[in-house]
Amino acid sequence: MSIFDSFVRKHDYLVCVDSDGCVMDTMNCKHFHCFGPCMVTEWGLEAWKEEILDRWNVINLFSMTRGINRFKGLAMALGEINEKYKPITGIAALQHWADTAPALSNDAVAKAAADAQDADTKLVLEKALSWSKAVNAAIVELDEALKVPYDGAKEGLAAAHEFADVAMVSSANRDAVEEEWGKFGLLKHTDIVLAQDVGSKAACIREMMKFGYDPSKVLMIGDAPGDCDAAEKNGVHYYPILVNHEKDSWDEAIAVAFCKLQSGDYAAYGAQKKQEFLRNLGG
Repeated sequence: MSIFDSFVRKHDYLVCVDSDGCVMDTMNCKHFHCFGPCMVTEWGLEAWKEEILDRWNVINLFSMTRGINRFKGLAMALGEINEKYKPITGIAALQHWADTAPALSNDAVAKAAADAQDADTKLVLEKALSWSKAVNAAIVELDEALKVPYDGAKEGLAAAHEFADVAMVSSANRDAVEEEWGKFGLLKHTDIVLAQDVGSKAACIREMMKFGYDPSKVLMIGDAPGDCDAAEKNGVHYYPILVNHEKDSWDEAIAVAFCKLQSGDYAAYGAQKKQEFLRNLGG
């Protein structure tokens, strides 16, 4: 049974919302304390730890690849490490899988490793799975004080839920995001949770569109180029939560963006917001 089978459309409008770095102020701490350090440990990169972690953070937080799927980010980082610091066994196979796999999740990489026909491919995919599981475990152990919503995010979700169906669309681990959103009462403003296990953000939006929403009445809210790309692939609107301007972004969503969406006057405003978004990330 698919998660979509239990969803019931209630409104003409649909608002899709990312989690980490958009609703939850968890993106930086997860990368600083979990993703990068676990990669260093898994591949024995301690000799170059500082510079490798700096580069990990640029790829995943502070550039146009912000918010990239964890396995794509891993393949990018290890590709650079393979060229600059030490050989990474099976790197080409990992890059190929990250570029071509229809789903990028723990289950998907586990199946790919089990199906691998050569030792190097099996090894690198097994290590990618080991790393991803270690990341999930490290996230669970993070200080709870670090895992909080941005100011204005809960109010933004509540405002969206007054006129639209709300879908959380995230590439993060389901257990983690459900625990975080549940703790702060965010799930009551959400109609469906679409996490890493369901598929890419673009695929999740595409499935939601099958419920008959007019694309002009659908909005994706996110903080990363991948969120914008997922919206554009489905011909729907995008609203950015700007890095280091999160509260202002949520306040503007409530005061302006949602009104523009409902009045049918979002397109020109959305183009302006996209340019602000690209400038903010240096794109």
